[in-house]
Amino acid sequence: MTLQHFSNYISHMENELNALESKLAQLIQVSSQLRAENHQLRQELAQALSSNRLCNDKIDSAKARLEKLLPTFPEDLS
Repeated sequence: MTLQHFSNYISHMENELNALESKLAQLIQVSSQLRAENHQLRQELAQALSSNRLCNDKIDSAKARLEKLLPTFPEDLS
């Protein structure tokens, strides 16, 4: 291999390494963004589940109160 060919080979390898480094930096950035988004979504899910439980508790409470009131209504309203 001549010095010219070796120089071209090194230049080509440097270009490939630079491209790989750029792609790796992009991958790290996207991974970081996805990790942050995942964390946010987990927090939102936990909040939604908590809110859902609270709503279900309120529904159960209202249902129990209605079931207690039901016997107090007259059977024939007409």
